[in-house]
Amino acid sequence: MSASRDPGYGVADPSVRDQGLHRLAAGTLLVAFQGTTAPEWVLRGLEAGLGGVTLFGFNVRDPGQVAALTASLNAAGHPIISLDEEGGDVTRLAYHTGSPYPGNAALGAVDDVELTEQVYRAIAAELAACGVNLDMGPVADINTADDNPVIGTRSFGSSADLVARHTVAAVRGLQSLGVAACVKHFPGHGATSQDSHLEIPVVRASRELLWERELVPFRAAIEAGAKSIMTAHVAIPELTGDLPATLSRATLTTLLREELGFDGVVISDALDMHAVSKSVGLVEGAIRSLAAGADLLCLGPLPTPEDIREMLAGIRNAVAEGRLPLSRLEEANERVARLREWLAAPHERAAGSDGIGLAAARRAVSLTGTAPPLVDPFVVELDTPPSIAVGEVPWGLAPWLPEAEVARVKPAEADARALLDRAAGRSLIIVVKDAHRHAHSRELISALLAERPDAVIVEMGLPIWRPPAAAYIATYGAARANAQAAVELLRG
Repeated sequence: MSASRDPGYGVADPSVRDQGLHRLAAGTLLVAFQGTTAPEWVLRGLEAGLGGVTLFGFNVRDPGQVAALTASLNAAGHPIISLDEEGGDVTRLAYHTGSPYPGNAALGAVDDVELTEQVYRAIAAELAACGVNLDMGPVADINTADDNPVIGTRSFGSSADLVARHTVAAVRGLQSLGVAACVKHFPGHGATSQDSHLEIPVVRASRELLWERELVPFRAAIEAGAKSIMTAHVAIPELTGDLPATLSRATLTTLLREELGFDGVVISDALDMHAVSKSVGLVEGAIRSLAAGADLLCLGPLPTPEDIREMLAGIRNAVAEGRLPLSRLEEANERVARLREWLAAPHERAAGSDGIGLAAARRAVSLTGTAPPLVDPFVVELDTPPSIAVGEVPWGLAPWLPEAEVARVKPAEADARALLDRAAGRSLIIVVKDAHRHAHSRELISALLAERPDAVIVEMGLPIWRPPAAAYIATYGAARANAQAAVELLRG
């Protein structure tokens, strides 16, 4: 049957000679799709053994719709249903509004592990209510590179011990309500200045440094019973050579399985990210990642049903050719089956957040200097290109300052003189994300402060670059809760 006639695009093709092998191959895939309802090819694929799905912001309209979507997926099989719900900047359930929970940088700034556990437990409650059973989080990367373009506020901080204790708290919070944690990005994405969505980042660290720094949070998460770990598309020359860790047996089998003793599910980062898809390709990436030790292969929104059919055929052919041991597929499916058993077991259920997100954001936000009384406020928000991991999630102060005039400007194109004229006789509030990473943002802020030293700076990224101003507010993230906490400080 051709792909054009088969809604399953080969996932449920009855002409496949070895249905057992076909089902084993399908069981390693976490597929994605567009829209707020599941297409027929996904439902048929689940019936034929697809491992599960990964949801994105474009799959989400509201909690009721997500619950209906996951119910339809569960009716077709027993899938792993995952998404990235980190709190803070990276959210899928609140993709269209911004998260009600601060992210890891804010929680790390507070450094209260009980609070971190409560926040992640609240996130788990929302996920469970929507039918999501695996959270692609928490991020266990130690953000040691200030110019890291993809981790930043997603990390609990730059200290291995701090990140480790909060990673454990997050795992406990999620799994207390039966939502599997997926600790990421192994063996560490924090010491990079490149984005693996676009290229293969390089971490230049010795094995000794990895054990002393990057691996500390992952070891703690394994001891805490984390159900899954996600790989990183980073190359560590002393460990992986030129390969990204996702394709490295030395990383996923020798280090993670044998040396660290992890026997849970290993999930690849999305294989359609350029670090894999533009280096070895989707099919070869799938084969190599499975051979290296991955159990589930995460796919983003780019692969088509035809791409997935080719991946399945490639995996089957690799087994037939002896490049991929059949036992490796069997082992991967067995691990996923054990995870499904844990997910199906009775777990405690809990209500929603009960305001814990805003409470946490209030504890994280800090004010240096004195915020003057607001007078007809004029807010200049410096537009910052989002990372691919974050996407187009709304951010800024506008929802909480309805009386303010808000100008969202591109720093490289903004006219400082015109902005100052509009702010004459008014409170000037300058909102920025990660000014330390963007020279044009720093230049515009400096030009505005030269004439308006009474302006208030609100930094919604990492507070690394701090210009002299009347008041400097650090939120440690751009979630909706962070913005509300910042405005409360502005209002005194």
